[in-house]
Amino acid sequence: MNENIVSIRVWGDFACFTRPEMKVERVSYPIITPSAARGILEAIFWEPEMYYKICEIRVVKKGKWFSVKRNEVKEVINTTTAGRWMRDFSKFKPIQAGGGAADGTQRNTLGLADVEYIITAEISLSGVADKGKCNIPKYRGEIMKRAAKGKCYHRPALGCREFPADFEWEDDPQAALERRANELGLNWREIWPSEDLGIMLYDVFAPASRSHGFRWLKPEEIISLPQNIDGKIQKKNKKSPIQGWSGKMLIPQAIFFKASIENSMMLCHPDKVELIVGETGRENATDRAI
Repeated sequence: MNENIVSIRVWGDFACFTRPEMKVERVSYPIITPSAARGILEAIFWEPEMYYKICEIRVVKKGKWFSVKRNEVKEVINTTTAGRWMRDFSKFKPIQAGGGAADGTQRNTLGLADVEYIITAEISLSGVADKGKCNIPKYRGEIMKRAAKGKCYHRPALGCREFPADFEWEDDPQAALERRANELGLNWREIWPSEDLGIMLYDVFAPASRSHGFRWLKPEEIISLPQNIDGKIQKKNKKSPIQGWSGKMLIPQAIFFKASIENSMMLCHPDKVELIVGETGRENATDRAI
């Protein structure tokens, strides 16, 4: 395998890769999206100096459709509200959840049960990487060690957070697909022979824009900035001349692509598929920043 390629096999009891065109009810795509695959890899290992490009997704188990109705909440609590409650408990107003509650609502979910995929991705260095200290073999070795031991920064999920994913390192994704198909008594080519899946969500950030990278500066880095002539760390506000971050901040924007399955594999490398900007009126999705 190339030194910048990683492969992770993921599986779980339930999954839901929600289609964005469904405004209220959750309806899953029939296969994991590149965005969800990236989220799984970043849950295992990620640093601001590197980023993933999803290359291929191989299907070991397609999964079966299931539906469920759940009690959910319509309101959210932000940090400002929580801080106000801490200062004055008389202003505390809990979210009323459950059936028939003021803040509760029932929503249907159409998801997948018993799925398994092999995710293959390419590691690239971002614009904030120090080329003297950062290198791709180092990051590949780190994710390989973490995945082999089952380590992760937070538990990966198959779409929705309540659907956790198990994972395992694979040296050769194609050999892993053939091995797993043989263990299940299947022909790997016939798991999902071929199908045009139509337009599918690729990511909420254009892959080219993610190459810029983004990271918050450490306090000692902020102090050393030339704008900070008095040596004090200034608070983050619009009037401060201090820029407490490096890289590029981006506005989330839906990016789609034309997805298809061939021999139980979906090709999704950003350089090999046609990416479509979801929102009209923006000609360039790669250079939008705040």
